[in-house]
Amino acid sequence: MALALLVTLVAAVAALGRGVQAQCPTAAELRPTNGTQLCALLYADNSPYYDQCCAGDVLEVLPGSDMPYMPQGWSARASSLVVGTRCKLTVWSRRAKDGNSRHFGAGAVPRLQELRRGLFGDWNNAIRALYCTCE
Repeated sequence: MALALLVTLVAAVAALGRGVQAQCPTAAELRPTNGTQLCALLYADNSPYYDQCCAGDVLEVLPGSDMPYMPQGWSARASSLVVGTRCKLTVWSRRAKDGNSRHFGAGAVPRLQELRRGLFGDWNNAIRALYCTCE
C-alpha cells in the first residue's frame, strides 16, 4: 500500500515538473518601451524556483552591443538571461573578452548556475564582457 502511494506520488510530481516554466519573457517579447528590438536582457536575481527567475534589476542589451567592460554594477552580476529572436549573445568570464566564452542563441536561460564554465565553475555571476548581434 505504501509503495503504491509512493509510486503514485512520484509520478504526479514528475508530471507536474514537465509543465514548470520560468517567468522569463520569450525571445519574441524582447521589446523596450520605445518598441525597438532588444538583443538580450540580463537579470540580476536568481532563485531555486524557476517561476521566480528572471527577476530583479535588468540590463537591456541592444543589437550590435559590444561591451568588453560591463556597465557599472553589472560585472559578474547576471544570474538569468533572455536572448531575442534571430539574435546571438556571446559572453566572456573575464573583462576585455578574455577567459572562458559561451554563445547563447534565442531563448531564455532562467538559471545560469546550471551551465558549466570550465571544470569547477558555472556562469552564475560570471559574465564580465559581452557581444550581441541580431540578423
